[in-house]
Amino acid sequence: MDEHVIRTYLRADEVFVEGEGCILRDASGREWLDFLGGIAVSALGHGHPRLVAELRDQAGRLLHTSNLYRHPYTERVAGLLAELSGMQAVFFTNSGAEAVECALKLARKYHESRGDGGRDGFVAVEGGFHGRTMGALSVTSGRKYREPFEPLLPGVTFVPRGDQDALRAALETRPAALILEPIQGEGGIYEHGAAYLRAAREACDATGTLLVHDEVQCGTGRTGRFLCGDHAGIRPDVVTLAKPLAAGLPMGATLVREGLEDTLRPGDHGSTFAGGPFVTRAALVLLEELRDGLLDAVATRGAQLREGLLRLEETHPVIQEVRGIGLIQGLRLERAKELQQLCYDNGLIVNCTAGDVVRFLPPYVVSAAEVDRALDIVGHALAQLR
Repeated sequence: MDEHVIRTYLRADEVFVEGEGCILRDASGREWLDFLGGIAVSALGHGHPRLVAELRDQAGRLLHTSNLYRHPYTERVAGLLAELSGMQAVFFTNSGAEAVECALKLARKYHESRGDGGRDGFVAVEGGFHGRTMGALSVTSGRKYREPFEPLLPGVTFVPRGDQDALRAALETRPAALILEPIQGEGGIYEHGAAYLRAAREACDATGTLLVHDEVQCGTGRTGRFLCGDHAGIRPDVVTLAKPLAAGLPMGATLVREGLEDTLRPGDHGSTFAGGPFVTRAALVLLEELRDGLLDAVATRGAQLREGLLRLEETHPVIQEVRGIGLIQGLRLERAKELQQLCYDNGLIVNCTAGDVVRFLPPYVVSAAEVDRALDIVGHALAQLR
């Protein structure tokens, strides 16, 4: 098995062959309730009827043109992203890491174009994860990700989570940008909180530093607001999106506020595959669904999931903390990996992040009954754990 695949993943033995909504099936016909969603990707679940119909239609029409030519969906998707996010303009990418690379390049070019080219460093937060390409990896703090590939991009300062004084001091060095995840996904569903996000915005304004919110995992509606920063009333200068954006197809986006849309000029940046008609048509389906009521459903089901996890915390002392907003939730406990495996054995797919957090990232179309069923499985697994 995987004889000719470079083994960078520890895969489960099961072979998944089909899905419907929040259900995944393996080759033997066994079913799992999918509360990982391809790691926050499958926002519309599996086999979503409208998505399937539109992609079948598009596959028979046009798959690729390159960005040298226009197709019907570029501006429609960009316009919807601007409407939902409050940002001004979009650069399309193929992934979250590429969206972060674009943000870092844009930040340096912004200062250079203003005659302040010495502002080429970056500040990032410990526990953050921004991708595995060299630039994105350089602003990712985890030693296990960084050490095999050093030396990385120089001039990156990491500040402790939650330490506003350290953050202000780091920004006094006049970096190009501060990059942070409003909720750290790989960092254990760690919420920075509104006070910290507001302090970061104020410190960036005071020092002329661009504020980049990496919302690859916590954005695009995952928290019940289109952008996670909206909960704190924060508008960053740049936002990176990806994971659920094309509902299962590889797509990312770098969004910029008004005034930054002309920073990158023709020839400064590009991507062969990004923003093609196939993936943008999928993104159009997701964005229209979010605009037309799905965003409210995420908030409702997210509240249901959180309330259920809090009830489990009351009855199972092994749980140390419930974390998250909307449909990005986590249970922190020392035996998180054991709980993840017990859930899997009982038919619920979740995963373990940061070593001690069981992470829940169900599709946005999850039903109330499916949330209850997932909570029942978690409760049963906790009883087995005890």
